[in-house]
Amino acid sequence: MSALKAVVFDWAGTIIDFGSRAPMGAFVEVFRQFGVSITIAEARGPMGLPKWDHIAALLAEPTIAARWQAAHGSLPGKIEADRIYEVFVPLNASVVTDYADMIPGAVETVAACRARGLKIGSTTGYTRDIMQPLLPVAAAAGYAPDNLVCAGDLEAGRPTPLMMYRTFLDLGVYPAERVVKVDDTAPGIAEGLAAGTWTVGVAVSGNAMGLSREEVEALPPHAFAERRAAAVASLRRAGAHAVIDSVADLLPVLDDFEGRLARGEKP
Repeated sequence: MSALKAVVFDWAGTIIDFGSRAPMGAFVEVFRQFGVSITIAEARGPMGLPKWDHIAALLAEPTIAARWQAAHGSLPGKIEADRIYEVFVPLNASVVTDYADMIPGAVETVAACRARGLKIGSTTGYTRDIMQPLLPVAAAAGYAPDNLVCAGDLEAGRPTPLMMYRTFLDLGVYPAERVVKVDDTAPGIAEGLAAGTWTVGVAVSGNAMGLSREEVEALPPHAFAERRAAAVASLRRAGAHAVIDSVADLLPVLDDFEGRLARGEKP
């Protein structure tokens, strides 16, 4: 019988949407609509946070704040974040299913986790409105987790542990060291660490790499190695107990955590 009880997966960049690309165009477009130019790289910076917090973090970046001030005559604050968020959510929801392909190996890995007796949880920086069109597409592709906790469901989201705490309750699992959190962003790793779980960073398929599967496959070997190393390092710095290329590589890591638990180790 498995010593682990559950695996909690992030969504974009972890289970679906190789490269976590769906939010990026939406962030760039929504800022454009407000007369401010941002790059994809800038948009990626706060990925993993709840989307309102992500917008607020972008507005707090000095260079972006300066562009906003140049366009609007004053520095942005909470009111401006609220205005952008109101436009962003339906914009992101309208494109999310365009990037809903399952990451290769995800469905098979989840099935293997269930075969081990593990429950499958999920948390996301997406809101319920954004997730609504995505859920049936994922289910049709073979992915239907045992729960879903979204940004906005609770008083606070990532990097706090509250969404993980809700997941523990939804799944009926405890203690925290018997749970594994899998995520492609620093706030998502922080969420797991704050809750006391094992954490696994996803480097190549996620936000840290930030490329589509086709773009990754087209990279020359040296360029791939450099970008992969940078992605791995960023997730290690975030505190991940292990880093993998994609969820297809998860099962050996679960075996390792099982062994460490058997030796009395905790996250």
